[in-house]
Amino acid sequence: MFDIHWTPKMVAVYLEEAADTLKRLPPVKVRGFFTTWPPMVRDFWDAYGWEEERPRLGPPRAAAIDQMDATMLWLRWLEPEDAKLVWARACERPWKVIAHQYGIDRTTAWRRWTYAMVIIAARLNAIEARKAVRHPLPAPLVL
Repeated sequence: MFDIHWTPKMVAVYLEEAADTLKRLPPVKVRGFFTTWPPMVRDFWDAYGWEEERPRLGPPRAAAIDQMDATMLWLRWLEPEDAKLVWARACERPWKVIAHQYGIDRTTAWRRWTYAMVIIAARLNAIEARKAVRHPLPAPLVL
């Protein structure tokens, strides 16, 4: 009747792209204040990599932002704790850090993440199936 289009791996890739797009958005600043001076190095730790370096890929395109908005809505289908776990993994946090944060084993964290990917993929496939049933292909014209 319909082909399964969404897989858990595809869902994970879309979530990682959404996290990357969110990281590339420009920082929120107070309006009306700007400077043309480069950022000042305030102390030793700032000068030698104490803070993480932001990627220099430039701001994301409008289509990427729209896709990010749509992708982040998928997290509402999960329990809040599972949604946070999935988002942490999409932001490339290591399994060990995630497991420590939730007080669970790494294998348990991976299982919960996998289960969440399957839930999202199943919901997306169900939506695709409903679209196919509502709007079937038109019958060929017989002359």
